[in-house]
Amino acid sequence: MRPPRSLWWSTLDEPIEARASLSSDIDADVAVVGAGYTGLWTARELKRRDPHLRIAVLEKSLCGFGASGRNGGWASALYPLAEHAVLERHGADAAEHLRLLLQRAVDDLGDSVREDRIDAHFVKGGSLTFARNPIQASRLRDEVAHARDRGRGEHDLRWLDEHELYDYGYVAGALGATYSPHCARLHPARLARGLGDVVERLGVTIYEDTAVTRIIPASRSRRARIITVGGTVSADVVVRATEGFTPTLPGERRTVAPIYSLMIATEPQSPAFWRDAGFRHYPTFADDRHAIIYGQRTADDRIAFGGRGAPYHFGSSVEERFDQDDKTFRALEHTLRELFPTFNGAISHRWGGPLALPRDREPSVVFDPESGLAAAGGYTGDGVVLSRVCAIALADLITKPDSVTDHTNLAFVHHQSRKWEYEPVRWMGINAGRSFAARADVVEHTGRHSRASGLLGRLLGE
Repeated sequence: MRPPRSLWWSTLDEPIEARASLSSDIDADVAVVGAGYTGLWTARELKRRDPHLRIAVLEKSLCGFGASGRNGGWASALYPLAEHAVLERHGADAAEHLRLLLQRAVDDLGDSVREDRIDAHFVKGGSLTFARNPIQASRLRDEVAHARDRGRGEHDLRWLDEHELYDYGYVAGALGATYSPHCARLHPARLARGLGDVVERLGVTIYEDTAVTRIIPASRSRRARIITVGGTVSADVVVRATEGFTPTLPGERRTVAPIYSLMIATEPQSPAFWRDAGFRHYPTFADDRHAIIYGQRTADDRIAFGGRGAPYHFGSSVEERFDQDDKTFRALEHTLRELFPTFNGAISHRWGGPLALPRDREPSVVFDPESGLAAAGGYTGDGVVLSRVCAIALADLITKPDSVTDHTNLAFVHHQSRKWEYEPVRWMGINAGRSFAARADVVEHTGRHSRASGLLGRLLGE
């Protein structure tokens, strides 16, 4: 086993020592498949509710190996579905409950990190979304206006004109930006590895290098089971927390689409560079293009920068070689240098990995006491905070089955997205969406509205 290639894993304080793999049949009260944020937060929350629970976590590779240890490090209140779509699907009360809980969850995550003494470089500096052409500026100003119509003030979301940007952060060509305080930047691998240590101290057993080949629901005569090469785990509850790797399990090929998001990182930048660029309070940043980009100033003064754009691979394939895509890396570097023209250094790290895209772009938390099976995920890249929210909901469902809590009352709890289409329709549709997003951005940069933008919205069901 080797750690994934990324800035985050290369800047951990200690060398990685693999935990033991499963080598015999065992019993557990709760067994979790996947040692990423969802699985680890779930184990933590369950142990905090009932310290006597016997919990085993099974991980194919290393704790935090997947998106949890490779992401852009945005602990944000973002939700994968646009707010107007949440309103249409679930109503105003549910949308407001979701919004307020996610905003609180950013602070709650920071409190948990401090309580558990995890040095995850958590800094709540908010988030900037830049407008770099008039159409982006109009769209972002409309977003602020709609927030005002719904009673939200400048403390929640505000527009910064070009002159105000220098107090927050600046990229070339910015006409302004929206600023939201509801975001923190962090070091993803430090959080994932730290959570692993925390749950072990609570009495959870983590088995690494333990590939799960099958999950079997409970029957009248047998408890739910997890089959691995090294042994079988029998448990009252089995939690699937596999996110972008879900399609590798039998029967889950169409549950989510594994979409690859890739990242690059620079060498540490000089104090002079950061005096010009700003970002002294470490806000995360993006712009309002359709092909998503995201970045942060790291604790050691690098730019960690990522984006979508890598191809979806036929049949929901997930392979290590897909973590590297030279065309996407070149595009990311070009965009980074365009945003920060005074950057003239080298790119030190290139990496990537799959995230989970549900068919309706909404996450889900489900638990069926009869089968003993539970699952949470489908974050579409917004999982740093959402994973903890879903883990709390899942722990509430398991330990308080007859109670309604703030978390179990969320609209996506008990929700199951419909399956993705069969191939080749899935491959054609997802990659068409990539093309529409790229085309819309090219056209909008010339100051014209793009028909591709409307096609993308219809494709996404918005």
